Parts: sequence; C-alpha cells; structure tokens
Amino acid sequence: MDAVEAANSGHPGMPMGMADVATVLFQDYLKFDPAAPYWADRDRFVLSAGHGSMLLYGLLHLTGYARPTLDDIKAFRQVGSPCAGHPENFELPGVEATTGPLGQGVAMAVGMALAERHLNAEFGDALVDHRTWAIAGDGCLMEGINHEAIGIAGHLKLGRLVVLWDDNRITIDGAVSLSSSEDIPARYAATGWHVVECDGHDPASIAAALDAAIADERPSLVRCRTIIGKGAPNFQGTSKTHGSPLGAAEVAAARETLGWHYPPFEVPEGIREAWLKAGTRGAAPHAAWKERLAAAPQGAELARRMAGDLPEGFSLDAHIADLLAAPQKVATRKASEMALVAINAGLPETVGGSADLTPSNNTLTKGLEDLTADNYGGRYIRYGIREFGMAAAMNGMALHGGVLPYGGTFLVFSDYARPAIRLSALQRARVVYVMTHDSIGLGEDGPTHQPIEHVMSLRLIPNLEVWRPCDAVETAEAWGAAVARKDGPALLALSRQNLPQLSPGGAAKGGYRLASAEAPRKVVLLASGSEVEVAVAVRAALEEQGIGADVVSMPCWSRFDAQPAAYKAELLPKDALRVSIEAGVTTGWERYTGDGLNFGVDVFGASGPYLGLYDQFGLTAAAIAPQILEKLK
Repeated sequence: MDAVEAANSGHPGMPMGMADVATVLFQDYLKFDPAAPYWADRDRFVLSAGHGSMLLYGLLHLTGYARPTLDDIKAFRQVGSPCAGHPENFELPGVEATTGPLGQGVAMAVGMALAERHLNAEFGDALVDHRTWAIAGDGCLMEGINHEAIGIAGHLKLGRLVVLWDDNRITIDGAVSLSSSEDIPARYAATGWHVVECDGHDPASIAAALDAAIADERPSLVRCRTIIGKGAPNFQGTSKTHGSPLGAAEVAAARETLGWHYPPFEVPEGIREAWLKAGTRGAAPHAAWKERLAAAPQGAELARRMAGDLPEGFSLDAHIADLLAAPQKVATRKASEMALVAINAGLPETVGGSADLTPSNNTLTKGLEDLTADNYGGRYIRYGIREFGMAAAMNGMALHGGVLPYGGTFLVFSDYARPAIRLSALQRARVVYVMTHDSIGLGEDGPTHQPIEHVMSLRLIPNLEVWRPCDAVETAEAWGAAVARKDGPALLALSRQNLPQLSPGGAAKGGYRLASAEAPRKVVLLASGSEVEVAVAVRAALEEQGIGADVVSMPCWSRFDAQPAAYKAELLPKDALRVSIEAGVTTGWERYTGDGLNFGVDVFGASGPYLGLYDQFGLTAAAIAPQILEKLK
C-alpha cells in the first residue's frame, strides 16, 4: 500500500489479496537462496500477473536479497529504481522473467518446467531437481496464450509445474462475470492438468493444496479463492483496488482493520527476522548441491550450459569452408537445416521444434529424438499449431538456462508470435526463431501466406537481430552469430525457393560488399535474401552499359548499424546512387539509400509460381536496370 501510494501509481489489490498464499509459498515451499540468486537448481517463481509487482519486490526484500533495498521500494515506479511498474528480469536478481503482458508468464513457466525436465533427464536428480511456480490472475487465464501454453504442459505431463490462480473474481472493468462464464477448472482438467482448490487466506488450506499439487504427477492448477485488496475495509473485493492507489483515507482505514500500527515502510524487527530466517532455508540445500556438482562427472558440463558458454572449439568454420569449396544452390530453409546438422552435433544444449511445420521449416535434423512425456531427454518438440505458445515457452526455456531453444514457423505467422518475440528481445533471452517462406517467393499459397511487411516490422524491435541471408554461406554465418549471442534473440527469415550460392563470406558485419564495380562506380545496389541474386543480375546489366555498380548484401541491419562509421561510409558512398531491392515493403530502406531508388513490394502479393510473381512486381533485372539508368541521366 505504502509503495503504490508514494508512487501515486500501481496495483495494490493483487499483492494484498495474494499475500497469504505468497507467504506460505516463500516461507515453507519455495527452494531458493537469496545469497545466490542464480543457483542452477533453485525453484523458479514467475509472477505472471506482473501488475502485482509490489508483491514480488516485497518478497525479495524481506527474504534477504541484496536488492531491492527499502529505498528502492520507496522509489517504486520512479526513474532509476529497479522496482519497475512490472517485474523486469534484467533489473533484479530473483525476478526470473519480465512479465506484465498477461498470460505470457504462465507460458514462460511452462518453458522453464520443460527445461527442468529435459536437463533432469540428462543430468539426473542429484544435479537437476526443482519446481516451477507461477502466480496468475483471471486475466492470465483468459488470454489466448494460456490455452496454448497449458495444452503443451498437459500433453508433456510437466508435473513439476504449479500455477497458483488468484481467483479473486475481479478485473479492471469490475466482476469477472461481466465478461466470462467459463468453467476454468474444467478447462484445465480437460487439458490434462490436476486441479485443487484452497482458501487463499487460510495457511493450512493453502499448504494442503500445495502438498496435493506436489504429490500429483500432472501439472497443477491451485485455485486460490481470495479477496482482492484484502484489508482495505471499503474497497476490498472491488475493482477499486485493482489498478490505482487506495488513497490516504483508505490506507489509514486499512491499517486499523489489519491492526498494523506502524508508519509507512517500517517493518517491525520480529517480522523482519522471521522473513530473513525463511530466506536462509535454501542455504543448506544449496551447499549440498554444490558438493554434488563438484563431485559429479557431468558437473562441469552442466555449469557450462547454465553459463551459456559454447563448448571450447565449437565453430561452423569447417561447414562454411565446405560450402565455399563446393557451392550449393538450395533454399535458405534447406541451408539452415544443413547448418543445424553441424550445430546440433556440436551443441548438445540445443532443443529444436516447430509449430507443426517441421517438413517446411527444415528444423529437424537426423538423430534428434522427440521430447515427449516418455522421453524428456529428446531434443525436438512438436509444439502443434501454437506459434505464440511456442515462442513464449522458448523464452522460458532460455531464461531457465542450460538450454538453447530454436523453433520454426512461416514468417507470416510471426504475427501470431510477435508479443513473445518482443519479450525475447526485452528480456535478452537467447532464442532463435526459424521463419521460413519469407516473401512472395513462396509462390502459389498466395497473399495470405506471403510476408510483405513482416521483415521490416520485425527490424523495428530493439535488440532483435533479424537475419535474411542470401545463400547457404550467409545462412551458416547467421546461425553462427545467433548461437554465439548471449544477450538477445535472433530471427532467421529464410526462403522457400532455391537460391544460388553467391557470398564469399562476410555476413557477420550485417552488411558487406559482395561484388565490386568494374567500370567506374556510379551505383551501389543494396539487397537482402533472395533479392541479392536479383541485384547481381542488375549489376551485370549496368556494367554492360559501362555503369559501375557494387552489390552490398545486407542480411542483418542491426549488425550493420553497429559497425564503425568509416566502414559504413565506405560501403555506402554518398557520391553513388544507392538502390535497394527487397521483396517486401520499401519503407525503411531510405535510411541507407537517401534520395536513391527503392524497389520492393508495397502491396499484398498474389498467387502463382514465384518467377511469375517477381516479374509481375518488377523485381527483375529487366525491370530495374532501365529505371536506374533513367535516374542517372
């Protein structure tokens, strides 16, 4: 109450309503060590109802984490405080995931539970044996991603996952009954979950429910019947406590109702000692685990994977050298599979998958077994038609650590996954998205399946590296950069159609000169992906006219933008006409071409063989070269 009041902003109702449940969980059940927040075998706790962030900040402070300090909490929601409006994993140790967009926390918890079972299958109970807990509200359970996520968890029988449902029957608009009449326990039960109920304000009832959840082999939903804003005598049980401060009068009344006769932010010494004692419960189990880790033959390997380090000597250089020695004309989706053969053989931490498009995404390599309820040691997940759920689960897997997840779908369906892709970037999660059928080049499936604006819109997401490679060499280089990166996700936009091998290498810089002008340079042709082939043909046509032209391949804008100014200026000289060619919207290319020319597809596509579509939309040398010559006059 005090933090929200001081900020004049926030959500006091959920923390007040779930305080009893959280107390039982943190004091008696959750395995954690505030002195070592990143202990690999700790339980994971995800506050999916992230608007109730003050509950988590209070728990971290009381149990002895170095931060948030009381001053941090006093500055709740203020610039510079790690106590942001919604929990952010990069601000505070103990915040396992960035939450706030409802439902995604539950889905990430599914991914964490999945990673735990996978690592347990390889490293055994002595090194990997923990649970994943999540607190979710009515909104989390309404969101569509909840349906996808719990379907995955139920199918895979992730029994180490417990979702604590804050069943307070209130949303911002008012009573849940205004908008929903679902039988939520029946829905969970139908997807293979165990469901148990408790009085969320009775510690004995809460403990009995948690015990029942732990004992069941299925993932568990614990229905916690609570009163939102409990203790605020005039507002409790109403939407008035949900998303705004209670006000000075109601806070004073709540203090009287609760018998809390202390000034703002004061924690009585006896209560503080009790909470700090609860925070030390994990010290002994942690110490015992460290001894087992040191003695285990696989201890160093688990430590390596949890640190996110690649195995010593891992490289795709040999694979790239083979390609350069024997060029191959293949679709970049096939080139991705070729790179994955080497990656999956050299990186045992990779866990792949696809949203029911395995044969199209080429994400399964020989020797990978399916990860199933009967084989958690498998390294390939059949996510079903659940693009959003897949992406969010991969975030959870990456945040858990020890696993490097990648998953595929068609690029056009990145729209279904986009909120989780955004959270990958915000959380700096090491996830690789394999997005195939990346343009009108997919052909006959037509405009519903042909991405037009998608590559450009994805480039707008900060900290997401979007790769659109032109051939097998660039695809391998993109994969190498993606798996080596520790601080964020990568997305590979890959072609359906076969592409000639053109690159001598150089994609790691994001943009590089693939071919140099022979005649005096007057034009620089910029392209990505399948249109690099078009740019090479345009160059040939211009050179025949005595017009010198460079071809600059631009597989990853953000990588190119990070290069030194001198490198970029040398590649894109201002005294040359700069021309972009990409089978997507042209908006955005102006940052590189200035007042030059931009060739692309600024309308929806059409159905037909892809070569005919390239001709229809003017993405051919015969269509582009004359316009460049006209511009040069």
